[in-house]
Amino acid sequence: MTTFLFDGHDIATVTILLAHGAGASMDSPSMTATAKALAAAGFQVARFEFRYMAARRYGHRKPPPRAETVNPEYIKAIADLRARGVTGPLIIGGKSMGGRVASMIADEMFAKGEISGLVCLGYPFHPPAKPEQLRTKHLADLKTPTLIFQGTRDEFGTRDEVATYGLSDRIEIIWLEDGDHDLKPRKSISGFSAADHLKTLAETVKAWSGRIAS
Repeated sequence: MTTFLFDGHDIATVTILLAHGAGASMDSPSMTATAKALAAAGFQVARFEFRYMAARRYGHRKPPPRAETVNPEYIKAIADLRARGVTGPLIIGGKSMGGRVASMIADEMFAKGEISGLVCLGYPFHPPAKPEQLRTKHLADLKTPTLIFQGTRDEFGTRDEVATYGLSDRIEIIWLEDGDHDLKPRKSISGFSAADHLKTLAETVKAWSGRIAS
């Protein structure tokens, strides 16, 4: 059974399921702050870990596997979340690799009526300094309503680069000024704090979810 971390109220109308990025756990400061911001906006938020990351808690230092190999683990997490009695509209997503995995299973789950939408936090459009190695093929005809939050300083995909990609019209990209891959800005340069961006993120997801999950 998948282990979850929950934030928010179990009576919330919409639940958001989030997976972590390649290198940091589900309870990393960035994931925790994001979950708490979404919970404050009225969502129930569930976080989980892929097996390789969970194994690190017991001293097994496994490198991140290829993203597509953990697709079945994400599908199982959805089933396990439902088995725990979580009902109502479900939005899936995650940080970086977690969001990428969610995006690869989204259309299958959306077609089955299992999910209402997809939220990616810092999508890894390509590896840093390798803009030719695109991870966008499946995003061209994505049918699931999708929000991608991307910092304008994200080395996994800049605004100029992303503007040239042929992405599905179901994908809406929200650019967070001066945000890095963790969506964190430099306040002295941008005037924004990480908390400001998380508040924008949570409020944007709230308004969008009202449109897609009503």
